[in-house]
Amino acid sequence: MAAKQETQINSSIRDAEVRVVGANGEQLGIMSAREANELAEKEGLDLVKISASSVPPVCKIMDYGKYMFDKTKREKEQRKNQKVVALKEVQLSMTIEQHDIDIKAKHATKFLLNGDKVKVSIRMSGRQQAYSARGVETENNFAASLEEIAVIEKPAKVEGRHIIMILAPKQAKK
Repeated sequence: MAAKQETQINSSIRDAEVRVVGANGEQLGIMSAREANELAEKEGLDLVKISASSVPPVCKIMDYGKYMFDKTKREKEQRKNQKVVALKEVQLSMTIEQHDIDIKAKHATKFLLNGDKVKVSIRMSGRQQAYSARGVETENNFAASLEEIAVIEKPAKVEGRHIIMILAPKQAKK
């Protein structure tokens, strides 16, 4: 639990001098940590070190419990608003027909409109490895069919027995 608490409060602040900010946001000036602590105690509040990196460190007189409650509330709200981008995969083959490409493109469209990235891969077997250029062409045609909603984040590239390309959704113009 002690490793989690990085904010110093009250008597744990041992700096020789600190810049003190009052409970209402007014500057109270530079004073010793002991004086600032006594001032906070007199008001019935806590002395909290806000900025340890500045010289002298900045401390504020406030209610520490309310400060921590607001801080965790803000962090929770930020986590809730984050969008996790998943990487979905669509597998093609070297000998895929146009109708099958259309069906795979429909699946990729659904993923892209959901905000996910799409990894398009082709696994080459046997003699297909000698004709990897045909697989790259197939992937480029697939990407061309999705150009209204997707951008190529990583172009088609042969990696061993696989040809891999990554498509990302186009950002909506604001």
